[in-house]
Amino acid sequence: MNVNKEVTQSFVRIKAIVIDTVSMAYFFTVLNHVLLNFSKNKRYFYEFSWHSHSLGWLCGIIFGLLWFFSRHSLGYKLCGLINTETSSCWQALRILFVWSLILATFSTGLILTQFSFNDLFDRQGIKGAGRIFLAMLHPKWSIFNGVLIAIVETVYIALISTILAIPTAFVLSFLAAKNIMGKGRLKHLIYMGIRIFINFFRSIEPLIWAIVFSVWVGIGPFAGMLALMVNSVVGLIKLYSEQIANIDSELVLAIKNTGASSVHVMWFGVVPQIISPFLALTIYRWDLNVRMATVIGLVGGGGVGTLLMQYQGLAKWNEVGLIVMMIALVVCIMDYFSARIREII
Repeated sequence: MNVNKEVTQSFVRIKAIVIDTVSMAYFFTVLNHVLLNFSKNKRYFYEFSWHSHSLGWLCGIIFGLLWFFSRHSLGYKLCGLINTETSSCWQALRILFVWSLILATFSTGLILTQFSFNDLFDRQGIKGAGRIFLAMLHPKWSIFNGVLIAIVETVYIALISTILAIPTAFVLSFLAAKNIMGKGRLKHLIYMGIRIFINFFRSIEPLIWAIVFSVWVGIGPFAGMLALMVNSVVGLIKLYSEQIANIDSELVLAIKNTGASSVHVMWFGVVPQIISPFLALTIYRWDLNVRMATVIGLVGGGGVGTLLMQYQGLAKWNEVGLIVMMIALVVCIMDYFSARIREII
């Protein structure tokens, strides 16, 4: 027991060292960027180079280690190693460091995003944006029929992609729920494999999938539907598995104690607890897919997004105005009905 306690304590100390050194290195790095930006009077983030960062990282590591060994560091505090009798001076120092870190991060963000009040309130820019909005507020109704067909296509792209994703997501969600998989090396490997699969594929945006499937099956609604289906599978697995993880374990244990098989335990102990939340989450996913179906149309995924891209590329803002208004109307209708259905469920 003492050995395990010492090992655990060592890991906690290593974690505290990492927090101190990384946070200090990060602070010196972003501070270096901010100071160089202002000294060179640039409105943009200068080109990254490893050499320019080396001094900041070295200072960060040195100061981080010194702070850690003082036993009053941020890492000590976050890892629960700090002495409760820490003086107010050290507490103030930690607070000052955290706020300095936040301020330096915010300043770096402003530089990276090239934030500029001059550009934001530029008279010519405002005048140009005003012309676009004015044109969009006078939609061209002659294309109404074509836009309506494209929007119906968009809604069905979202619907079919959601329906096709449900069976796979339903089955794999049980394998991605830690409380269902329980203990055992094989079960743990399966659980970790599914979680890695989810995280990897969730990191790939539907736009990327739409581009891939546009090359695979050709530009059109089929490519868009496949892109949303892949994204929906991993999205629903995550949502479903989190819902399974929150079930009442006592009910499952009671059914298991009757001698029921694993299949019966799942069917009578788990499924009744998750069916209503699953329906609500599925409807929410369909609502989300309607919004995303509009976006993937911009890269050849079919639906109203393709039409929007065509008119926007030709700078036909009156036509764009009609499409935007109809998209907004459909999204509002979908949001209302999906919310009502989730309330009923």
